[in-house]
Amino acid sequence: MTTAPHPTAAPVEIAPLEALLGDPGDPDNPLGFSALLAADERGDLLATGERALDAYGLGAEFVPADLGGRLTRADELARVLRPLFRRDIALGLGHGASNLVGSVNVWAAGRPDQRRWLADVLLRNGRIAAAYTDMSTGNDVTRTGFRADVRGAELVLNGRKEIINNIARAEAVTVLARTSDAPGSRSHSLVLMDSATAPRDRLRHLPRYRTSGVRAMYLGGLEFRDCPLPLDTVAGGLGEAMETVLRAFQVTRAVLPGAAVATLDQQLRTVLDFAAERRLYRRTVTELPHARTVLTGAFLDLLAADCLATTVCRALHLQPEQTSVYAAAVKYLVPLLMRDSVDALAVVLGARSFLREGPHAIFQKHLRDLPVASLVHAGGTVCLATIIPQLPRLARRAWLSDDAPAPAELFRLDGPLPDLDFGRLAVTAGRQDPLTAALVTAEAELRTEPVLGPLLGRFTDELRELRRQCAELAPRDRTPLAGPVSFELAERYAVLLAAAACVGVWRHNFDHAGAFLRDPAWLTGALGRLVGRLRRAPVPGADAGHADVFHELTDRHQRREGFDLVGSRLA
Repeated sequence: MTTAPHPTAAPVEIAPLEALLGDPGDPDNPLGFSALLAADERGDLLATGERALDAYGLGAEFVPADLGGRLTRADELARVLRPLFRRDIALGLGHGASNLVGSVNVWAAGRPDQRRWLADVLLRNGRIAAAYTDMSTGNDVTRTGFRADVRGAELVLNGRKEIINNIARAEAVTVLARTSDAPGSRSHSLVLMDSATAPRDRLRHLPRYRTSGVRAMYLGGLEFRDCPLPLDTVAGGLGEAMETVLRAFQVTRAVLPGAAVATLDQQLRTVLDFAAERRLYRRTVTELPHARTVLTGAFLDLLAADCLATTVCRALHLQPEQTSVYAAAVKYLVPLLMRDSVDALAVVLGARSFLREGPHAIFQKHLRDLPVASLVHAGGTVCLATIIPQLPRLARRAWLSDDAPAPAELFRLDGPLPDLDFGRLAVTAGRQDPLTAALVTAEAELRTEPVLGPLLGRFTDELRELRRQCAELAPRDRTPLAGPVSFELAERYAVLLAAAACVGVWRHNFDHAGAFLRDPAWLTGALGRLVGRLRRAPVPGADAGHADVFHELTDRHQRREGFDLVGSRLA
């Protein structure tokens, strides 16, 4: 496709948190990989790292602006957290994700006084623990081990949970508890507990759990034994927790994978360092066809993951009625893209991918941490189960219809956004699907392009087949208890959303991005890999631009720029 020339955007400046944490490869940096790996071996979060984050005021990033914090945009929050996840997933989860997961439900449903109190905790660098899931039931929050009974002016809690991040260090705890035996979605309530005022003789902290990945996370348990709390500790009304969770967790499902793409960035950077120095057969490893293909593929997967996560983060502001399915797709597909890419990169790194010392040791730490991180808060199966019941309705009313495609603002990387409004988020998707509509529109406009046209044709053909199969699902297979076929349909839908996000970012950032993002080389490469995930026939020429993509990768590496969409400078 030919386009008019556009000026190249100025390089994005180094982010404040990136500058504060410094060059992670510097062995003398007290916040670098050497110090982080040593702390990981001890099973502790890096104390100097936590102090640095407190000095930065990281807690303010999770507090809405109207409460004195810096949270206005989901896409910016994901980017703010990337320097943290690039260095240490455990620190990112323990000092970042836990506070976000524990606070969003209060921002969505809490009373003004509860919101002010929790904001004050975070602005004072306090910590929040989120007691939602159990070890025995995984991410099924409906099967909580906590029970809360109303007795006069008190709420009396009983039960135990064994896996809660930061529970022993948290000033505030958000607790999901069953408050009714009645079936349905009105049987659970959200409790906001002040750890300092809770009766100490009625609760017990359980021993810390050690894990093979994210060793430094402080995972412990909590047991309530007839523990009375004031009735006004309920955030939102009694029985309203599940609706609140389904709305508010859309934010975390989009933001946290968007932040975690920085982990793949570092894995790719580590293998590039090795491949550029290591020589085999009188050539560097980067010159070997297999290694170059793996490195290029990981870069393309990172860009596709960032396209999907960033687009959905922006959708939280612009298309909140749709993000129940979009955010679930992000939380499922982005970790999968990252894990598959890291597994391929480990083959290039070889035996060094297991080393716990030396210049490449951070690779094995991220390799261990990523699978655990992908389960935090919501695993892939739970996210697909969120999508499945909504597919038949979308297939019947939205797909391949005359609905308007997503607006250009949804994809503009530097475009303005209204403040994040938790009240606008819907429990289920509406009757439209602007992302798939954007994919159909792009295919109609670009079908004469020799490579992009057939690529987009693969996706619209997939959408037609998906619509047919969703319409034929049996009633049971339209529920979270569905069989494997329904889960496969949900996975294919997530891939289509990723393709739509990639096309949208490419089409609507010609005036707002560097020359590389305007080049169709990365787009055809990323779409070609997504076509492979759908197990459809490859499109000839989809990999024709891989040499240009690899050149961009190595140029960014030399310039110390990020491999994500914005390519910000690194310390």
